[in-house]
Amino acid sequence: MAAGMTVSSKLRGLLMQQLRGTTQLYFNVSPRSLSSSAQEAFKSAPEELSGHNYESIQVTSAQKHVLHVQLNRPEKRNAMNQAFWRELVECFQKISEDSDCRAVVISGAGKMFSSGIDIMDMAKLLQPPGDDTARMAWYLRDIISRFQKTFTVIEKCPKPVIAAIHGGCVGGGVDLITACDIRYCTQDAFFQIKEVDMGLAADVGTLQRLPRVIGSRSLVNELTFTARKMMADEALDSGLVSRVFPDKDVMLNAAFALASEISSKSPVAVQGSKINLIYSRDHSVDESLDYMATWNMSMLQTQDIIKSVQAAMEKKDMKSVTFSKL
Repeated sequence: MAAGMTVSSKLRGLLMQQLRGTTQLYFNVSPRSLSSSAQEAFKSAPEELSGHNYESIQVTSAQKHVLHVQLNRPEKRNAMNQAFWRELVECFQKISEDSDCRAVVISGAGKMFSSGIDIMDMAKLLQPPGDDTARMAWYLRDIISRFQKTFTVIEKCPKPVIAAIHGGCVGGGVDLITACDIRYCTQDAFFQIKEVDMGLAADVGTLQRLPRVIGSRSLVNELTFTARKMMADEALDSGLVSRVFPDKDVMLNAAFALASEISSKSPVAVQGSKINLIYSRDHSVDESLDYMATWNMSMLQTQDIIKSVQAAMEKKDMKSVTFSKL
């Protein structure tokens, strides 16, 4: 209680000083106006991250507080094999608990983001044992639920996740990116809900998340029922992606610069914002406001507010502010 009162007292003092006109607050809120330090940060050589040893993905430390998760089966066009469905869950569970990580960029190695499910590798797994309909159904339901968790773990990760998409993003690739928070793509990127061409309905997230992402159920229905390709310009116009870049290198540079900018902010503020954005998407306005009030009744007592306001008043780059781990 005393600590909370001290923080509130300091904050009131700083805000009153600002209101008296002794200085001005300057917040750079434009996502296209990244600081020069953010633009330079991604240029450092990536480091292999200990504790993340996988067959289908590669995790590196792109820069301070930013991790790069790369789908790493380029010879298979990053098709999603059995190892992938298991390893991505483990990866993002670790990232969620990593107090050093504040933002994530996810991309694909090689010529495309992902060709979707690896049919050859998964065929045996998707054949239910036995001949009893109920037991076969139970088996398949368990597998589908586990596959759904592979992408839900990205959505539930409190750290913002930026998808950087080049080339094809097919089937399971669309499921993956709709669980991310921000999506960038290259001019040659295309998106395809391929499942109807394989004789099934998409079942690990696209049909549930895509309508909330692009807002046009008519367009979602068209893409789903026809399996046609959505090209980069249409993806931008529909809101599936927020920016389009000429090539992969330029896109990754922008994605890492954005991640660096995000990671310079208070992790209490950023992660709290993500959690409440997800909550508000799935609840009414009144329910979401009540949840927000309950959330901030404790989070407003953070020292991060004092540090952020002080830095803004002194016109300091937010990267100069040291926030405690979260």
